[in-house]
Amino acid sequence: MDTNQYLEVFIDESNEHLQSCSESLLLLEQDPTNTAIVNDIFRNAHTLKGMSATMGFEDIADLTHKMENVLDGIRNDKIKVTPEILDVVFESVDHLEEMVADISGGGDGKKDVSQTVEKLKRIENGEKINAESATPATSVETGGEVIEVIANKLVFDDFEKTVLEQSAEQGFSKYEITVSLREDCLLKAARVYMIFEILEKLGEVIKSTPTVERLEEEQFDTDFSVAFVTKDSAEDLKQKLMKVSEVEQVLVQEIHLAKLNTSEETEMNDSEETPVVATAVESPKQEVEVAKTATKQQTKSNGHNASKTIRVNIDRLDILMNLFEELVIDRGRLQSIAEDLNHNELNDTVERMTRVSGDLQNIILNMRMVPVETVFNRFPKMVRQLSRDLKKKINLEIIGAETELDRTVIDEIGDPLVHLIRNALDHGVESPEKRLAAGKPEVGSVELRAYHSGNHVFIEIEDDGAGINRQRVLEKAISKGVVTEETGKLLTDNQINELILASGFSTAEVISDVSGRGVGLDVVKSTIEALGGSISIESEEGKGSLFSIQLPLTLSIISVMLVEIEKEVYAIPLSSIIETSIIKKSDILNAHNQQVIDFRGKVVPLVFLDETFNVPREQHETDEFLSVVLVRKGDKTAGLVVDSFIGQQEIVLKSLGNYLTNVFAISGATILGNGQVALIVDCNALIK
Repeated sequence: MDTNQYLEVFIDESNEHLQSCSESLLLLEQDPTNTAIVNDIFRNAHTLKGMSATMGFEDIADLTHKMENVLDGIRNDKIKVTPEILDVVFESVDHLEEMVADISGGGDGKKDVSQTVEKLKRIENGEKINAESATPATSVETGGEVIEVIANKLVFDDFEKTVLEQSAEQGFSKYEITVSLREDCLLKAARVYMIFEILEKLGEVIKSTPTVERLEEEQFDTDFSVAFVTKDSAEDLKQKLMKVSEVEQVLVQEIHLAKLNTSEETEMNDSEETPVVATAVESPKQEVEVAKTATKQQTKSNGHNASKTIRVNIDRLDILMNLFEELVIDRGRLQSIAEDLNHNELNDTVERMTRVSGDLQNIILNMRMVPVETVFNRFPKMVRQLSRDLKKKINLEIIGAETELDRTVIDEIGDPLVHLIRNALDHGVESPEKRLAAGKPEVGSVELRAYHSGNHVFIEIEDDGAGINRQRVLEKAISKGVVTEETGKLLTDNQINELILASGFSTAEVISDVSGRGVGLDVVKSTIEALGGSISIESEEGKGSLFSIQLPLTLSIISVMLVEIEKEVYAIPLSSIIETSIIKKSDILNAHNQQVIDFRGKVVPLVFLDETFNVPREQHETDEFLSVVLVRKGDKTAGLVVDSFIGQQEIVLKSLGNYLTNVFAISGATILGNGQVALIVDCNALIK
């Protein structure tokens, strides 16, 4: 079997199962007796084991099998959940994530996990495990492998019984069909859909167990059952269903009406649920049509909803965006031609094309948007482990995980957030003893928030810890040579806070893996600024700190001010601009060999872009006025001198390619509507 075609699906689904395991383990730690949570973890592990074995990744399958045995002991009340046991299971999940990441990078997924396996064996042997399960799902042990078997039982309400009875009167046969998929079946929902497609052509599905919704979400092991009415024979049904790939067994049994009216009816009456009673029906045919409509809706939900979601490689979206930009260029040319010819029909067509292409642009950009949840999901497990390492009690609360960001921003923001959360846990939140002495709750709080505001996304990390000791920060900054003692006396509280973002700055008395080994937060600041964002810090000593990150909604499309220098057009991002101004040449001053202006009481250095970018001048300017764009990076300001302002525009950012990777103060380029290329100015580099 050629498994390469399934590799991408395997990697994506493995990551989803492992993420689900991590989330469920955190819930289990809070509620150790909840067997439903254990069953969820077991199902994810069991599915991952089958997928790995099918794909030939035996190391993943073996480790998952050992972890599965421990989980089976927990759910059968043979092993008691303790933080120490969960540590080992978390360790197993970490290894599995690393192995899947290795496969994603082109590796073979092999890793020495013998120590973790030994721990799992000790846990398993320390408590005598009985494979018999006390839950409706039973476990059967074959050759040392624990296999979960779901006992399906169809129970009918009055409406469904009436349908079955009246179908029998019309000459239909009634069957309970139990389908068993192979344990290593990939894309179980797709197999279910194929089976329902066959059944719909042969008759009517009256009921399924599990429900269609659960089948769609693959919330079952390998078996499911349906009640089915048809005029085909049981043998014909079995032969047709067995043709579906990865179906291991099909069991077709006749449904007896006598049993429906006795034991199952008693079971329904004994329950607290009120059965649904069918109202007056004109004919059995109408009753079957009602069931048919419901079944079609369920089948449609099962199959067609699944087909609405597909996995698309991000590179394909980049190609789609590039092709769209070619359309924009042609659209601009068509607009110019239409204006020159002044042809009414052509003008109308171009106008409609402009509207349609604008909608297309929004769709493409929305396709690239991803919830920050994909980044936030990794943090609860990380906080749990760090809390134990630091011997602190910390509760992490996540708000706004559904907030969407462009995929390119998502890919870059993960590491800075990891560093900020580590910083909050290590430097911010105090030990339980210190918190109690300060009159605080023993358990510290770290809140991770994300929300939209205008064309930006804000991500905030707030803790209720000790806050920033400004005196200590200032002393450290002076000793490191970050600021002089004289300058330090003039700094505001916020400016002192931001000193911790300086290169190499660290207040950690003991360098550790948690505190970043003395690296400081300068890496965080530079990464965020490279994304076109900014970071600010608010802190109150003894009460906590708030780190706020502002990011552009997308890196693909940005708002810019187009400016002209000679005949060349440049784009300056609006996020960096304070305002534009016209100044007199006579207002220019000289300070330390630098031309500056006095802008609202503040000395602002001037940067002449024609000199910076070596723009050839046909003749020297004689005008006594200069056009200046005032830009800001943090608390630093500069004035960019240009020839003229063209206006604001939304443009799509394009890379300069592999051959132009180190062009000073240029972050990319864009193609304007008329086909002209405009370079995008990197204001951060100019201010540096």
